[in-house]
Amino acid sequence: MISVLIAEDQDMVRTGFRLILEAQPDITVVADVADGISAVQRARELMPDVCLVDVRMPGLDGLEVTRQLAPHTRVVVVTTFNTDEVLHKALDHGATGFLTKDASPALLVEAVRSAVRGDVLISPAVVLRVLGRAAPPKPNADANLLTERELDVVRHVSRGLSNSEIAAALKISVSTVKAYLASTQAKIGARNRVEVVAWAFRAHVVAG
Repeated sequence: MISVLIAEDQDMVRTGFRLILEAQPDITVVADVADGISAVQRARELMPDVCLVDVRMPGLDGLEVTRQLAPHTRVVVVTTFNTDEVLHKALDHGATGFLTKDASPALLVEAVRSAVRGDVLISPAVVLRVLGRAAPPKPNADANLLTERELDVVRHVSRGLSNSEIAAALKISVSTVKAYLASTQAKIGARNRVEVVAWAFRAHVVAG
């Protein structure tokens, strides 16, 4: 059973998340809180598998909550403030998911399950926004930098597939997918999956 803590200052949103998650047979909500300080305290007490964290909260904001909790638990950031700065700070602080609050219930559930698997799931709306602002081609926007297998992984990442889904599609292990991703990111200078997708468009690995 996957245990989840919800940190969200809006009562209706918090209640909605609880209803969505507790409708799943493999997920239980162990606590829901309305501020960042309570989120850190309760997470340290309960040690949930996943924390759903809003960005704007009283006490501590969600980015600081993520920084404090991410070394010990999976954190999925759910927010209306999906700017590039917030996205990159969340990922740099260790978030294993980044969703906008208009994400579908199915995507919310999948983000929780992906976090437990160690996959990073980012809302497609966020990826599209980042791609829309992608910088002009850079010297490393060259598909020849990667092996054919690495390119296969990049194409699947660009479709929004999780590591587990990519492994199934390519008939390789999840650890092998992670290894390909790590080598890809090192070669192209990408810090995370969003930057991998942006590079794929600039390098014409996938169609814009």
